[in-house]
Amino acid sequence: MSSIAVSDQHADAKTSASKTPAKVIQPAWVRALHWTNAVAMIVMIMSGWQIYNASPLFDFTFSKSITLGGWLGGALLWHFAAMWLLMVNGLIYLILGFVSGRFRRKLLPITPAGVISDTKAALSFKLSHDDLTKYNSVQKLLYAGIILVGIVIVLSGLAIWKPVQLQYLTALFGGYDIARYVHFICMALIVAFLVIHVVLALLVPKSLRAMIIGR
Repeated sequence: MSSIAVSDQHADAKTSASKTPAKVIQPAWVRALHWTNAVAMIVMIMSGWQIYNASPLFDFTFSKSITLGGWLGGALLWHFAAMWLLMVNGLIYLILGFVSGRFRRKLLPITPAGVISDTKAALSFKLSHDDLTKYNSVQKLLYAGIILVGIVIVLSGLAIWKPVQLQYLTALFGGYDIARYVHFICMALIVAFLVIHVVLALLVPKSLRAMIIGR
């Protein structure tokens, strides 16, 4: 009789566990803004490369196979369309991130010691990813940094787009030409972040699943 009771208890425990809803890791608003931002960012990068090719800053151009727009005019249309989507989406993300307290919970604190320790652990493949609700120090630094880069690339883009109307903003960057270099550097940082982000998502598939279904 005791063995039957024990088995019944195990069965009840499994049943109650199966009925317990999975923990929400990424809320719906984060997932929606994340994927919208991803599409807008890719469109902006590819069209931006086509715009760059029309007046290169360095001794190279991007292959037409990875650019968008076909020519300068077409690339500008794509770039401006994605720009508004990115700006509105990004503004909503910043507002909700601050109001909901998500930034404070997820991104703070960031300490040099924590970044160094987690970087060493990541390079030795010993960094734990068991709890996806918490970011390690490297993730905190990358996500906080990319938010700042996103703000700078938008401001430098506006300075390039309207150098006369926004002359004070353009002057803040040191002039039109320097604003172009700042814009390019920010683009390169975002591309590097995207590469790292995708690689980490592939190495930790459950993080990608969480960003798709939330759990």
